[in-house]
Formats: sequence, structure tokens, C-alpha cells
Amino acid sequence: MKIVLLGYMASGKSSIGKRLSKALSINFLDLDDYIIEKEKMSIAEIFKTKGEIYFRLIESKYLKEILNKGENYILALGGGTPCYANNMEEINNSDAKSIYLQGSTATMIERLIRKKAKRPLIASLDDDQIPEFVAKHLFERRPYYEQAKTIVKIDDKTKKEVAEELEILLS
Repeated sequence: MKIVLLGYMASGKSSIGKRLSKALSINFLDLDDYIIEKEKMSIAEIFKTKGEIYFRLIESKYLKEILNKGENYILALGGGTPCYANNMEEINNSDAKSIYLQGSTATMIERLIRKKAKRPLIASLDDDQIPEFVAKHLFERRPYYEQAKTIVKIDDKTKKEVAEELEILLS
């Protein structure tokens, strides 16, 4: 079983993926961590020194590398991964199950304001700038996210509840 979790920042892709990997005894991979390991620099450093275009190219390359792996895994994508380089097409043409962890704009804003310091993309924004930023991003990315084979709503659910829901869905 190959599972690809996608969704906006703070939708819980990594934490839910880790819980699910324990429950299903399948390896967990985080695409950003994979890129960091392969490139020997942080995502922020890659953006700063080589730019977003370079990052999106290698992100796509490493995504394909993982999709072509023989073993089972649960893969958490970066929030923007589905939106570039035909990545959603690659995922849906692979033998992986794509799952969109869908949160409402209000849920994502609330989660991001709480964890702003840990999110380089929004750390410099004032709290009152985050709603517009998130709404615009979600509007742009929704068509890509909604290409996932399965959509799971995360509003008003704990990460544990979402992981349990996915476990039932996948068994």
C-alpha cells in the first residue's frame, strides 16, 4: 500500500502520516525531509540560494523517485507540491492512493496563526494578514488538491481522529 497525503500547510500531513504509519506498520516519508537529506541543505536554504524554480524542479524529481519505489509507504507532501510540474498527474497515474486532508479556510487560518513561528512562509506576516494569504492560497490550490482520489475533512477533528478515520478507510 502506497499512500500520498496532501493538503495545505498545517492540515496535519506529517503528524497524521506518522500516526497512520505506526497503526499500519508502513514506513513514513516526508517529501521535505527527503529533499533536505538529498540536497544536504534546508528547504529555506534551497529557496534562498537556488530559488523557487530550482526547488520545484527537484521537488518533482524526488517525488517521482519516491513514487517509483517498490516498497509500501505513507508520503506527506509539501503544501505546494500538488500544484507544480504535473505532480498530481504523476501521483494519480502511480499505484499510490492520494488523500487530500481538507480543512476549511477558517480552520487553516486558526491553525496557522497558532503555529506561525514554525512556518517560514507566513512567519513575517502580521496575524491580520494571514486570513487573506490563506484564502488566496487555498483558492489557487484547491483545484489541484481536489484531484486527489480521496478527500477527508479535518475540521473539528483531532489528528488522532483523522488518523483513525484513515485507518478504517484504508483497511
